[in-house]
Amino acid sequence: MKSKEDVIKDMQEVIYQMKVDDIEENPDSEFEMFDCSACAKEKPLAGSIQYSKYRLCNDCVLLYELALKLGKVQNIDEFLLKTEDNRLQTMIDFIKKDELKEKN
Repeated sequence: MKSKEDVIKDMQEVIYQMKVDDIEENPDSEFEMFDCSACAKEKPLAGSIQYSKYRLCNDCVLLYELALKLGKVQNIDEFLLKTEDNRLQTMIDFIKKDELKEKN
């Protein structure tokens, strides 16, 4: 049986390869951006995956797939619920930066 570390390492390689494959198939995907449903950050389309009505960036795909594999979540809705604090913090940081720009 694989250790938790081996599972993580294997998953990292698979998820990273998805991004590389997307870029090889469509080089523009590295520069086409979207707002990730999990982290709320603007991320490249390359390596992202659509899960029902949510699109996750490559980094969040890794986190979600690991959470599934390790039994931490059962589905995408549960994952998004668990990552809600991170999304809110990202939005707060964006608003603060925007306010600072307006003051300068």
